[in-house]
Amino acid sequence: MDLQTFLEYDKALLLALNSDDNLFLSHVALVFTSGLTWIPMYISLLFLVIKNNEKWSRIFLIMGTIAVSMLISNGLNGGFIKPYISRLRPSFDPSLANSIELVNGYTAEGFSFFSAHACNAFSVAVFFMFLVRSRMLSIFLLCWACITIWTRMYLGVHFPSDVWSVLLLERSMLRCATLDIAACRAVLRPSLPMLPTSTPQQVTA
Repeated sequence: MDLQTFLEYDKALLLALNSDDNLFLSHVALVFTSGLTWIPMYISLLFLVIKNNEKWSRIFLIMGTIAVSMLISNGLNGGFIKPYISRLRPSFDPSLANSIELVNGYTAEGFSFFSAHACNAFSVAVFFMFLVRSRMLSIFLLCWACITIWTRMYLGVHFPSDVWSVLLLERSMLRCATLDIAACRAVLRPSLPMLPTSTPQQVTA
């Protein structure tokens, strides 16, 4: 399959996921794509870090690692990849002018490839999933990241390949950040439910 065929499939998938004038889903997408909606979650993650670490140096280490990870990914994206690829967003693509549905006129500036929303969401999700190793938290963060990428396609501001390509990037970044994650795991010990362990009983003769 050549590139042109792939791009046509990409557009077709976008149109299938794009807004269908469903008022409820449109409202959900607008709310969930806003960073303000997820402020309580960010505060909760910060509380998790602070609660399980007594020294501020450890807290700054963990939060600094997340900040640097997002700074690198966003800097690489906005400073090099997007300008180099120069892919128009679906809402500005002339070939989709009569097909794409915008929700309340919502659009975004800049180029399309790749999605900064998806990149940031998966950066945070992957970091805490491998750092905390809590099944419940991992499921929640994975759902949050998937909802984030769904909203970008539903709102017509990113092609499917713009958001799913982030998974490949995150996999590469994760390999490079293995040592950082291992180091942070050593300083973050969340209180998670532990399996019951049997204690040896003293046998008296």
